[in-house]
Amino acid sequence: MKRTIKVKTTGQVRADFNRIGKPVTEWAREHGFKPTLVYEVLRGRILCKRGKSHEIAVLLGLKDGEIQRTEAP
Repeated sequence: MKRTIKVKTTGQVRADFNRIGKPVTEWAREHGFKPTLVYEVLRGRILCKRGKSHEIAVLLGLKDGEIQRTEAP
């Protein structure tokens, strides 16, 4: 069964941050990302196809996708 996620716009994500009163910088640090990278994703300057930008976009609800983390040996 395929799951469907309602993808948010960057405006909706920013409104979510405003609603809960959490700065983007704080969210970024809590999730182990550089705040500048999160802001670049929110501005739409990065395609978010792979790597950290993909993870950020999925966690924020900007895209439907999976995050696969591999453990180092």
